[in-house]
Amino acid sequence: MQAGVTVIDHPLVKSLLSRLRAADTSPGSFRRHLHEISRLMTFEATRGLGSREVQVQTPLSEATGAELVRPVVLVPILRAGLGMLNGILDILPDAQVGHIGMARDESTHRPATYYCNVPADIGAADVLLIDPMLATGHSSAGAAARLKEQGAKNLRFVCLVACPEGIAHFTGEHPDIPVVTAAIDDRLDENAYIVPGLGDAGDRYFGTP
Repeated sequence: MQAGVTVIDHPLVKSLLSRLRAADTSPGSFRRHLHEISRLMTFEATRGLGSREVQVQTPLSEATGAELVRPVVLVPILRAGLGMLNGILDILPDAQVGHIGMARDESTHRPATYYCNVPADIGAADVLLIDPMLATGHSSAGAAARLKEQGAKNLRFVCLVACPEGIAHFTGEHPDIPVVTAAIDDRLDENAYIVPGLGDAGDRYFGTP
């Protein structure tokens, strides 16, 4: 496994991903399964976040607990990243949410930023950049670069499915950013879609052609 890339090896994650891959999964089921798998992936994606000891009073006595050192900011890449956001928010309800829009030119397969709105104090936070697919890697790498321009320092990229080409590009551009994914698929096809993949995650989530 490439340094800095974590593939979640868990039977529940694998089962949900199989349902998401199936072509006959309805938009409603796709949404539900994507929320569920995103919740599960959050536990691995947040592993290693800085924490500190705190003292809490239980009904019986004082106990030593823990709290996160930094606030958490979630930044989905529009629009498909929104599909993972709600599941992650179920686990991190106090997280702030930013948004970044990257549009892909279907002829060049290269992205351009059309929207970026993130919390002003993003530099003091742990940031999860979220997108279901790491295909060419250009959108995610571009989004990460934009977040760094906004001051983000502690970044992690969370995706559902990646491929070798996307991983190579993203980690080449951002070797400092860990990648957490549920699967690494075989390759990209001539249209820059992941094979076997699961199709266009945004279209399947929102029920659009």
